[in-house]
Order: sequence, then structure tokens, then C-alpha cells
Amino acid sequence: MMEISKRITILGSTGSIGRQSLEVIAACGMEVAALAANSSVKRMEEQARQFKPELAVLADEKAAADLRVRLADTNVRVLSGMGGLIEAATVSSADTAIAALVGMVGLRPTLAAIREGKRIALANKETLVCAGPLVLEEAKDYGARILPVDSEHSALFQSLEGNRDRGEVKRLILTCSGGPFYGKKTEELQGMTREDALQHPNWSMGAKITVDSATLMNKGLEVIEAMHLYHMPVEKISVVIHRESIIHSLVEYCDNAMIAQLGAPDMCLPIQYALTWPKRIASTATTPLDLWNCGTLTFGTPDLDTFRCLALALEAAKTGGTAGAILNGANEAAVAQFLAGEIGFLEIAQRVALAMERVPVVQDPTLNDILEADAAAREAVR
Repeated sequence: MMEISKRITILGSTGSIGRQSLEVIAACGMEVAALAANSSVKRMEEQARQFKPELAVLADEKAAADLRVRLADTNVRVLSGMGGLIEAATVSSADTAIAALVGMVGLRPTLAAIREGKRIALANKETLVCAGPLVLEEAKDYGARILPVDSEHSALFQSLEGNRDRGEVKRLILTCSGGPFYGKKTEELQGMTREDALQHPNWSMGAKITVDSATLMNKGLEVIEAMHLYHMPVEKISVVIHRESIIHSLVEYCDNAMIAQLGAPDMCLPIQYALTWPKRIASTATTPLDLWNCGTLTFGTPDLDTFRCLALALEAAKTGGTAGAILNGANEAAVAQFLAGEIGFLEIAQRVALAMERVPVVQDPTLNDILEADAAAREAVR
């Protein structure tokens, strides 16, 4: 039986998931082997001083040089670039890697950790969206266990734990808050700004993921992830709008029974479960759910005509091959343009659709095919 995590690398330690992961690690008495992030020098310095990893990595070379000076009085080794991220992912003293880097940059470090046979607490959607079959095959070959950190995928994982035969599963149901623009029609979304899109009703997340929640692309990416994680065709995966974010996802069985996982809208529980599975432990990091005061729970159907990104993701899921990488690369580029004020909210879906039309899909892709599809999609958007 797999033991709970003892010494952990966090890829993406300065982001929302990374910071909450450190809360869980502290509450559970675990240790940190390495920390890695993109460019947040001040926050990385604080984390390194508090958790004393052997290695701290910033992908940005200039930021890493600054961090090296700041940590000169410590024993923490500082590295930079993709090489540094991969070294953090593979540090020998860690038994677990939390993959929480946002975007395609997380794929190669996650694959590197898998090849070391580590437990992978997966919060990086792009890893499975862009390279699901390749990643899962490598995990099988190297004996790495992938455990989901996303609240919805953790809920599905927990709801499937008593399942004896995957053939008994009728449908996976991913819940979706609907984001800040729920109920609005296309004409109402025309003038929505960066600030509007970043007002998520239930969750505190980074800017990119919050915009993905506003477009419903986040849910589309989760559908593709679920296909790979649970070996389910897209036809057996549904999305339901659940504004309250109390039910995190459900499994419907062939006898029409549904099993769901409920919890407060708090990422610490799925993070902790990915680190302690197959055990559960008491912790001060997780928030109890007060059923008597959580109010009415509601359910609705997503509007695919208004929120085209979800429809585009479902199309990519059906196409397979490099379609996921094209979808994701185009979305990352378009969201970056939106956050920079260069395009309007509705243009995100328009540019993703354009890239999906222009970039040819390769079936049974190699890692190089995936990286090329990603680059071509970004170029199509630019």
C-alpha cells in the first residue's frame, strides 16, 4: 500500500495552489524538498526561508539571479530556466511532486517527475489536456501514481473509490459554478473587462484560471482531463451548473444511483487527499462544511451558445490527437491578450476557434508533435 507523502516538491509554489499546498504541508507535518515558480522573487524568498528546501527555482533568469542574491545567507540552492524546473521535479529526496505550474510550461517537468516514479499530485490541467495518452503511458511504464488535485477531479476520484467495475459507471458529472457571467447572453458579454472577468463568485484563483472560469474553458479542459484520468469517452461526461460549489462532482452508476463528494469551496481538502491517499488524516488546513447553513443547492444546464469555449473544448475532446494541445495553446495566448487589454472578452473564443480551424490535427502524437501544435496554435492567435 502506498504511504502518505513525506517530502514534497511544489512546481508552482507561489501561485494559489502552491500557497495552499504549503499550508497543508505545514499542518500535516510534511517537509519540502524543492520549490519552483515562474518569477515571484519576494514570495519565493519568503517561502524558502520558512520551509528551507534544498532547492528553489525561478524559471525567469533575471528573477532567479535576484533570488540567488537574496538567499545567499542560506543553504538553499537557486536554479533557473526549464533545466531548473526539471531538476526541482526530479530531486531525489522528494517522494511527491505537486504539479501546479500554470500552462504548458508544466508539461516537461511533470513528465520528468513521472519518469522518477514519484507520486504526482496533479493540478496542472495542460499536462493531460495536451498529452493525456502519452503522460498516462509514461506513468504506467515508470510506476508513477497520478492523483488529482482539482476539486472536481478529486471529487470524481473519491466518488469512484468504491467502484468495482468501471463498466458500472453510466456517467461522470462535473459541476461548474458558471463563473462571474452566469446567466448573461452574448450581447451582454461584449463590453466585459479584465476586472469583471476576475470577480469569481466562489473561488480565489490566479488570473488565467479565473478568466478560464468566466469563459467556461476551465470546465472544457476538465472534461478532457476526465476522459484521460478515468478512461471515459466524452459522451459519458456531462457538465452541470452548480452555483454554490458545495457538490464538487458526481458519478452516476448504471442503476441510476449517484455518488457525490461535498465540501466547502476550499482547495486544501483535495490537495491534502492527493498527498495522504489512501489514508485520510485530521488537519487544521481543511475547512469543515456546515450543511445547516450552506443554503439551497441549485443545478442548471450550461449555455454552449453564449460560452463557446466549452463547446470548442468538447469538439477538441471528440477529435483527439493534438486537438487538445491546439485548443489549450490558443486559449493561453488569447487569455494573455485579454488580460493585457489587447482583445475583448468575446474574442477569446473567436481566436481559439480560428486556431482550431487553421492548425492541422495529428493523431497518436509524439511529444514533439504536441509541442509543435502548441506553438502553431499560439502563432495563429498572434
